[in-house]
Amino acid sequence: MLRDFFSKKKKYATIPSERAKQEVPEGLMTKCPVCRTIMYTKELKKNLFVCSSCGHHHRMTSYERIDSLVDAGTFEEFDKDMIAKDPLNFPTYEEKLEQDRKKTELNEAVVTGRGEMDGYPAVIGVMDARFRMGSMGSVVGEKITRAIEQAIDRKEPFILFSASGGARMQEGVLSLMQMAKTSSALQKLDKQGGLFISIMTHPTTGGVSASFASLGDYNFAEPKALIGFAGRRIIEQTIRQELPEDFQTAEFLLKHGQLDRVVHRQDMKDTLVKVISMHQ
Repeated sequence: MLRDFFSKKKKYATIPSERAKQEVPEGLMTKCPVCRTIMYTKELKKNLFVCSSCGHHHRMTSYERIDSLVDAGTFEEFDKDMIAKDPLNFPTYEEKLEQDRKKTELNEAVVTGRGEMDGYPAVIGVMDARFRMGSMGSVVGEKITRAIEQAIDRKEPFILFSASGGARMQEGVLSLMQMAKTSSALQKLDKQGGLFISIMTHPTTGGVSASFASLGDYNFAEPKALIGFAGRRIIEQTIRQELPEDFQTAEFLLKHGQLDRVVHRQDMKDTLVKVISMHQ
């Protein structure tokens, strides 16, 4: 038996070759950044990009979110070909815009249009953080304003999903002006008796959170979404106090009366349909 023991071949762990690695299709698997669970991307997509292990809400593209909400074949996009210019001749700005257009296959950081949810028509805007971190430039403000005007003309609800790092610094004061322009359009919608539902996703910060994202008749958010104006470190340095661990999360804002509800992504469509049906 002793001889048999030493005669056995030892088994060693092998490192996959570069060829073996290349045989695994890119994007086949996704690792959850919170619980580190590895799952098939196809299964994650079926679950609306929500981790089945811990419930973490992964980011969605604009069109993925629209597909998860709007009845098939009913979405009509607005102003798809509108693109940003470089009014301040900001160094490398045009090159970065072009890079983002190729990377995301979007012309700007928001997609707007009209569709139906369980037969109820609505004008919808969805911001996309992949394009310039969803920053609010002139075109973003213009597309959102035009979408609001469409909602007024059609007498339909306006639904906006925000995801943004704030104002776009490469456009300076022209970017900041979008806060006033969109807010003014929303005031007009309100005076006409229109309905505005705002949903804040991760992250919604800066000038976007300080303007149109916070002006909904209903202000909703996805779980654990980061929502705030200035960064946590800047606030702590300014007030010289340590902030709560859950500060600027959707749950913190709900507890302090700044949100109406935190809505799980899988419940989002049903929630929106219920609100719209109440206001018909």
